[in-house]
Amino acid sequence: MTERKVSPGAPGEHLVRELAWVHGMVRQDLRTVQELAAKVASGAAVSQITTTIRSLQTRGPLWQLRVNCLQYCQFVHHHHESESAALFPALRRSDPSLGRTVDRLEADHKKVAVLLDTVEDLTKALGDGQNAGTRRRLVDALTDLGTHLLEHLDFEERSINPTLRKWSRWPWQ
Repeated sequence: MTERKVSPGAPGEHLVRELAWVHGMVRQDLRTVQELAAKVASGAAVSQITTTIRSLQTRGPLWQLRVNCLQYCQFVHHHHESESAALFPALRRSDPSLGRTVDRLEADHKKVAVLLDTVEDLTKALGDGQNAGTRRRLVDALTDLGTHLLEHLDFEERSINPTLRKWSRWPWQ
């Protein structure tokens, strides 16, 4: 197989860096577990093995932060997309007086989506975690997301719960 050359400024360069970062951790952890297997086979103490397992990159705080942030953001994106596609039209049909409320909820979804995208971008930009500016921007982005998302959730629950209480099932069931 021939490797195709692409300029370093290519649009997907961040994808290449992310893949290399993940593969680097996979390689490092593979070496570690291979060494662990050899130590276990030669009778190493359990405490020594346990300490080494805790040092695996994919169990480290940076890895966990990235994976959990990205999974969380994808979950919220999916949840909001589902609400926008199925719940909100059903609310409009069920209770037309909720029109302005649903308009606000849809606008909130757009705003939250931008904040989620920012968190995802900064999470991906963490790299090895050495850039204090990126770490600080991620904390700030998560704070902004939390402020807006919690406000949105509270408003949504207060506004639509009376209508939901009249339903016997979700509209998509």
